Amino acid sequence: MLFTKSDPLLDDLLLIAQNVHDSAVFFNQYKVRSLESVESFANTMKEYESKGDQLIHEIIVRINKAFITAIEREDVMELAIKLDDVLDGLEGCAARLYMFDITLGDEVMIQFAEIIEQSTKQIVLALELLQKQKLSAMKEYIIGINELESQGDELLRSSVRGLFKNSSDAIHIMQYKEIYELLEEVTDSCEDVADVLETVIMGNT
Repeated sequence: MLFTKSDPLLDDLLLIAQNVHDSAVFFNQYKVRSLESVESFANTMKEYESKGDQLIHEIIVRINKAFITAIEREDVMELAIKLDDVLDGLEGCAARLYMFDITLGDEVMIQFAEIIEQSTKQIVLALELLQKQKLSAMKEYIIGINELESQGDELLRSSVRGLFKNSSDAIHIMQYKEIYELLEEVTDSCEDVADVLETVIMGNT
């Protein structure tokens, strides 16, 4: 559906995306140094996740009450779900760090966290354009998200190879491999958001 005025649903989607980005910034910048700090880190990520759940609930209520929407209801709901997947993935990674008593992120985790922060920033910028009805301009950020996901794929391949090559500790390999894979899945979830945005562009131009 082509639209000519602002839609509260798009405002809600932007709020969800901004919360996801805020969580990614925190995830990337928080410095874990002890068991106490990794527990605090995991708890704060859970707070972001809980806020995200509340925002999802609010947008569902608005969707059910809306008579006319700027974009298809299915696309709004799909975007909300995919954004929530990003946040759920980050919270899950934080929980693993706590469960595994990992108190210092390695270089691979640092690189993944940077990729994810950049990806969520691209998502926010794209949704700001959606809110302003500048659909074609969104393509730049969709491409950027896809490129970042490709970086995540390559990072996972090289990092898992490095684990098996450089470590003989089976538990260490298992734990770190799981975290790397979860982080790569977060980059996949960011790309899923980009794919839905691409669908929105195609359906409204």
